[in-house]
Amino acid sequence: MSTASEGNSGALEGAVVAVAGAGGPAGQALLLRLAEAGAVVVASDSDPERLAVGVDAARFAHGGATVVGDTVDLLSPDDTRAWALRTEKEFGRIDGLVHLVGGWRGSRTFAETDLGDWGALESLLIRTVQHTSLAFEGALDRSSNGRYLLISAAGASKPTSGNAAYAAAKAAAEAWTLALGDAFRKAGGEQGPRAAAAILVIKALVHDAMRAERPNAKFAGFTDVKDLAEAIAGTWEKPTEEVNGKRLWLTPQP
Repeated sequence: MSTASEGNSGALEGAVVAVAGAGGPAGQALLLRLAEAGAVVVASDSDPERLAVGVDAARFAHGGATVVGDTVDLLSPDDTRAWALRTEKEFGRIDGLVHLVGGWRGSRTFAETDLGDWGALESLLIRTVQHTSLAFEGALDRSSNGRYLLISAAGASKPTSGNAAYAAAKAAAEAWTLALGDAFRKAGGEQGPRAAAAILVIKALVHDAMRAERPNAKFAGFTDVKDLAEAIAGTWEKPTEEVNGKRLWLTPQP
């Protein structure tokens, strides 16, 4: 067993975790959970106002927690790398990058697929993964318990006719993340990986505002954003080699 797998009880206390795409409901729930666990949270989003709401809420809920926000253009490899370098310089280490950047486009039928949707999704769902993984790989590998976590969808494993572009983009992002996991495996050698790249798979997300808007909806198979945040935090409590290169299913596997 690798040394990175030992002493993981309360592993987020003092850990430095970056969250990409932190302004939405899932990001806000995660910021709260990470702050509660004692992590230093470095959040980014393309919407500064939405990001500020999440950052302020996490700070208010957990007085004394270090939660900072930064508007970063994740479609720019240079901006993304500068964010990683700035974060490591300021806080001395980076123990996690959680990729919450999302987006969906689809069509009624396969024949009606708009390839323009692919262009948009390729940027949102693939390029941002490429840029963050390349920018943060070195720092995560230098951590004793690093995590690169991608949130993906069950549809990547079982595409439907109207979701061809979305499913293909998600599948590509998953493949890229698993390649990062292989890099961590090789870098760790016989002692095992010092960091893990993994995929948390959901059907879709639900949060309190959605339930309030649709009180009669069942949201069958959906994952609550608070449960997602708990699952993300829990990956630091597991041995690194048990997380690396894995798909962690939060919904029934198709």
